Amino acid sequence: MILLGLTGGIGSGKSSVAQYLSARGAIVIDSDAIARELQAAGSPLLAKLTESFGDVLNEDGSLNRAKLAAIVFPSPENVKALNAVMHPAIGKEMTRRLEEQRKTNNIVVLDIPLLVENPRKGLSGVIVVDVDTELAVQRVVEHRGMNADDVRARISRQSTRDERRAIADRIIDNSGSLKDLEQQVDEVWQWAQQLPAAEPDAGSIQ
Repeated sequence: MILLGLTGGIGSGKSSVAQYLSARGAIVIDSDAIARELQAAGSPLLAKLTESFGDVLNEDGSLNRAKLAAIVFPSPENVKALNAVMHPAIGKEMTRRLEEQRKTNNIVVLDIPLLVENPRKGLSGVIVVDVDTELAVQRVVEHRGMNADDVRARISRQSTRDERRAIADRIIDNSGSLKDLEQQVDEVWQWAQQLPAAEPDAGSIQ
């Protein structure tokens, strides 16, 4: 197994890169997708979230992510409380999926927004998707309908661009077109296939 870390700030286009890598044959273990699965209507984790943060549900019993974000992100204490609920559960499921791949010859991608904050052992390589901060804000406002100041506030609580770039083996610059992005993914895919296999405990939290 070749094990890659993939990270990038909000609005960087990391999810698009993950989709392109998946289309080329990578097994993507996406921490955000796992979080959404664990927060499904009726799940034990969703019950914990309502217990901690009150009424954060839609009428159909699903999680209202905008309402939860509005409660959590302005408060460092609430961010810490949310992480205490979510991170162990996400980590456990990511580990389970990783172990399923451990003895394969696949290229496996750990898609982790907070890879700087939560480094992983023994990765074969780290890919960072990088974009100018104001361009990232513009894209999030356009595509997700979020308020620009809220996006900037969220960015301010993440690792900086320089901190992410410092851990990168390959940097994908997503300031251009989708064609530019896909060409860079092709180059990264060729590079990834030449990497050595990951260490036996690769992917565990440092």
